[in-house]
Amino acid sequence: MSHLGLVTIVVRDYDEAISFYVGALDFELREDTRLDERKRWVVVAPRGARETGVLLARAANARQKARVGEQTGGRVGLFLYTEDFDYDYTRMTARGVTFLEAPREERYGKVAVFEDLYGNRWDLIQPYHDVVRS
Repeated sequence: MSHLGLVTIVVRDYDEAISFYVGALDFELREDTRLDERKRWVVVAPRGARETGVLLARAANARQKARVGEQTGGRVGLFLYTEDFDYDYTRMTARGVTFLEAPREERYGKVAVFEDLYGNRWDLIQPYHDVVRS
């Protein structure tokens, strides 16, 4: 059996990224290991997540710096699943997370698009468990 272990997000600064993901999104810091004088291995993940985490990778050159916040060309590229949409939406809003729309009901669940501190777009989504995916 396979699973997706990590997804990379290119960031400007390790510490500001940790502050946002841990402070505003309530992720847990799973690892922060210094690899050399400039590079760290920083992994965050939603609390309780068992498989996939987010590797925060500091942009190291001009090409990478140009991609910060634009990794998916302005599309939603990350999906944060929740079991209590209203609680997480309220908590995240109170912590300064920018939502680009009001929560909406879709066939598959309750959802709203938000941006991380760099402008990457995420869906906060509480899926309806009775929806059959095909």
